[in-house]
Amino acid sequence: MLWTCRALCSQAGPSPGGWKPLSFDGGAFHLKGTGELTRALLVLRLCAWPPLVTHGLALQAWSQRLLGSQLSGALLRASIYGQFVAGETTEEVRGCVQQLQTLGLRPLLAVPTEEEPDSAVKTGEAWYEGNLSAMLRCVDLSRGLLETPGPTGNILMQLKITALMNTRLCKELTSRVRRPGGSLELSPERLAEAMDSGRDLQVSCLNAEQTRHLQASLSRLHRVVQHARAQHVRLLVDAEYTCLNPALSLLVAALATRWNSPREGGPWVWNTYQAYLKDTYEQLRRDAEAADRAGLAFGVKLVRGAYLDKEREVARLQGTEDPTQPDYKATNQSYSRCLELMLTQVSHRGPMCPLMVASHNEDSVHQATKRMWELGIPLDGPVCFGQLLGMCDHVSLALGQAGYAVYKSIPYGSLEEVIPYLIRRAQENRSVLRGARREQELLSQELRRRLLGRGLRVPH
Repeated sequence: MLWTCRALCSQAGPSPGGWKPLSFDGGAFHLKGTGELTRALLVLRLCAWPPLVTHGLALQAWSQRLLGSQLSGALLRASIYGQFVAGETTEEVRGCVQQLQTLGLRPLLAVPTEEEPDSAVKTGEAWYEGNLSAMLRCVDLSRGLLETPGPTGNILMQLKITALMNTRLCKELTSRVRRPGGSLELSPERLAEAMDSGRDLQVSCLNAEQTRHLQASLSRLHRVVQHARAQHVRLLVDAEYTCLNPALSLLVAALATRWNSPREGGPWVWNTYQAYLKDTYEQLRRDAEAADRAGLAFGVKLVRGAYLDKEREVARLQGTEDPTQPDYKATNQSYSRCLELMLTQVSHRGPMCPLMVASHNEDSVHQATKRMWELGIPLDGPVCFGQLLGMCDHVSLALGQAGYAVYKSIPYGSLEEVIPYLIRRAQENRSVLRGARREQELLSQELRRRLLGRGLRVPH
């Protein structure tokens, strides 16, 4: 099978006629209504205002007291919630996804639940079990929205491990994994065997309470992947803070050992790599080589990263080395190197090495599409693109109309569930929001064009 994938990719070669870069000039905005474009412009301008992002939760509480829950909720639904969220009910989510599909885009559902590293400690397993039920429902919803899979055959969904395991244990596992030689008791193979068998796990470096929670968390993760596998939904595990990521990668490796083998038709579990961290390229290279040696499929979502300010602040307070790249230029170079590495892997391993280019950066998207052409990777092959719902539509629409597989990350749920999640994402993605000026300019141009096209004057 692996030889067949390599042969197909190598035979494909560059298509005749030469590569032509896509135009991200907003021309694809003609596919969207004037109301949608107007809301997008207003919301993106609001989100680029730093006080709104910094004090979002306080402003939300203030508006509820001043206007009442009903009116405040209506304003949010007409603006920020409506721009970035698919809806609350199954029918609302389905309507959003159907609209995306008419534009050549695909859904990547996300349950807006996670545990922050410094949050209050949850007592017992009830909160995590409730999140498990939400994840299982999300798998069913992802499958139900796309009864007929797209050209790549991939139905994708995001997964936050910190919704199923507490961050204190993740930090403890990280400290164990980082020690020289690590802990043989915490090998991916041993954790995979414990997940698969359901037998009690004995880990001497953890206390009894930690061991019980690890066992329960492994069971929850196993149930999610098992159900996703049965429903043909592939899970993209989110990366988080560097104090948690080694533990998250350990758990992903354990899940991959069980679920990403060729006999399972994997990969059913993908990992996320953050290019803004200094060690990401080497980590990605090692993981790709290890998966190849083990004969495992290797799914990757490549992002720049969203926790820059927090990572630097923690490093300063703890007196440790800053784990992030020194500046935006270095982050771009890191992303470019990681992208080149993964596209080369895709050209050799084909469907055994799927990649999501999760980026709002036009240069990165141009690099990906050009290298796909040069390496003979088909548009409907193992490479897809990802952007956030409500943002970067000038890139998403151009890619979708050109025939590339494009996914929009879609949170859904009630206002109470989603608004705090959106505010955390906005605080983490300040640079992305500030960098949306070009999208705002393109939206303004399109709206002016429509007004002028109707014979109306545009005030200066």
